[in-house]
Amino acid sequence: MNIRGSLLPVIMLCAFIISGCSDSSSDVRVKAEKIVPPVELSFWNPFGGGEGEFVEQIIKDYNDSQHRVFVKQLRLESNEYYARLSTALSLGKGPDVAVAHVDRLSPFIKAKQIVQLDALANEAGFDFNEIEASNRLSVRYNGNDYAVPLDTHFHMLYYNKDILDRAGLLNDDGTPKLGEPTPAGFMEFLQQIHERVPGVQPMAVNTPYFQESFLDLYYEAGGELLSPDLKKAAIHNEKAMQVLTFYQQLFDRNLSDLNDKTPWDSFDHGQAGLWFGGVWEAGHHLGNPSLHVGIMPLPPIFGTSVHWGSSHTLVVPAYVSEQKQHAAMDFMRYFSEVGGAIWGQAGHVPANHAIVQSEAYLELPYRKQFVVSRDSVKFAPKTDKYAALYTTISEDLQNIVQNRIVPEQGLAALEKKLNQILAN
Repeated sequence: MNIRGSLLPVIMLCAFIISGCSDSSSDVRVKAEKIVPPVELSFWNPFGGGEGEFVEQIIKDYNDSQHRVFVKQLRLESNEYYARLSTALSLGKGPDVAVAHVDRLSPFIKAKQIVQLDALANEAGFDFNEIEASNRLSVRYNGNDYAVPLDTHFHMLYYNKDILDRAGLLNDDGTPKLGEPTPAGFMEFLQQIHERVPGVQPMAVNTPYFQESFLDLYYEAGGELLSPDLKKAAIHNEKAMQVLTFYQQLFDRNLSDLNDKTPWDSFDHGQAGLWFGGVWEAGHHLGNPSLHVGIMPLPPIFGTSVHWGSSHTLVVPAYVSEQKQHAAMDFMRYFSEVGGAIWGQAGHVPANHAIVQSEAYLELPYRKQFVVSRDSVKFAPKTDKYAALYTTISEDLQNIVQNRIVPEQGLAALEKKLNQILAN
């Protein structure tokens, strides 16, 4: 019997089985090596209320769109947000990507606490030229881009159509018969509401955040907060006095209620004819079935259409690892180029050209007027001391209006305080 001949098929069969097992094990090992866990990003933001829902949707859509990066958000209360963010940046431990208002960037840049984004943007294929020019300029320091602008936000004139109709001050197209665009002309318009529709405020003024109401009209009058070199305050002047006098006259003539602590609710409850409200309120007011609201740009009652505005941006802290920097840039690009369509529904005017020029955005209620108003926005001066300046401005203007201080005296004291901040 030829043993070698009889064993040969068995040996070949074993070799085939062993070879097959070896290949299968190798495939499993290769597949296991290809499964890479996503980079996890901590995203800090102060967006609550209606805004928060839109951000949640953008994050969910981004996470679902790919598997390389997973964004996990931490939403902080707006009144504590910057204190916690500043502490995190100083300690080198906190978010991997964060929201920062454009007027908060300067001190972070000066302290080298956030990353320049130009190189990251190039590698990610993000083009800053696709951002609105005013937004792009607001985040550029010494020729470098330090943030991705998401939007421009500002105030519009909201008006209650039912109240104006009862006062006989509504045009056939549903817009207000505002009359002469001067302080006196606007005051006369409010006086007619007062006389013809008793029991409502002709205009609710945002006295809890009076600095914004002031800046809207002060910028209309051509006012500046600081000198061109940013070294001196420039708020003690005739223009500022005229604006403060205008507001004080509204209160004195019962055209607005100085003691109204929640003027946004007064308007939302149909108890005020007019309201200088943020674009971010549009969805809320328009979604109120009992409120018939119209929206238009702020009237140029002090001579121009220039008015206060700000911008939300996204930044990357300097302590973030290189891997997470690239992941953060990918998320920021998505938020701008794709998520901007959802963000525009929240009311803010997206900074991305393609989004804001799209038919889908422009078909949203009043958005064409939003874009017109955006083009007249004045951002804060680029100084690392702006947060301290703004706090002082807010407190002193509040004091002037609530305690009926003579504008000239109040502004002189305010300017002195601002110069002390700038000197230090």
